[in-house]
Amino acid sequence: MAGHGNGHTLQPTALVHEAYLRLIRSDSIKVRDRVHFFSLSAKMMRQILIDHARQFAAAKRGGNAITVALDEAPDPVGKKTNLDLDLIALNDAMVELEALDSRQCKIVELRFFGGLSIEETAEAIDISPATAKREWATARVWLHRAINSNPAP
Repeated sequence: MAGHGNGHTLQPTALVHEAYLRLIRSDSIKVRDRVHFFSLSAKMMRQILIDHARQFAAAKRGGNAITVALDEAPDPVGKKTNLDLDLIALNDAMVELEALDSRQCKIVELRFFGGLSIEETAEAIDISPATAKREWATARVWLHRAINSNPAP
């Protein structure tokens, strides 16, 4: 997300700092290892970005939704494209995806919000890199379809 200037006002450094502060202030969160830390960080950054997007949208009465890019999402014929997504719509679609396939949702969260590589994501959820890559591609296509079939008002 750091490489995309698609209208969101939350700077990457501020996002990381806010996530870190929330993690260290929470007495209920116990970090087990490096992988667990990245998983918690990705979830925290997702929550912060969604909260920020909701506040921004509320301030604008729904206008100027914050968009980010879900990089290299394949289209049905296998070409790679760059999708601009509304963060709130992405989160809503991820909630639906989690109900269908929690592992794919976790992969999206780790890759998109946590910035983990395929290999790091595979290690984090204890699957092979090939499986992580395949499920990442499947999840991106599913999210693309879910978001485009339910456009925001």
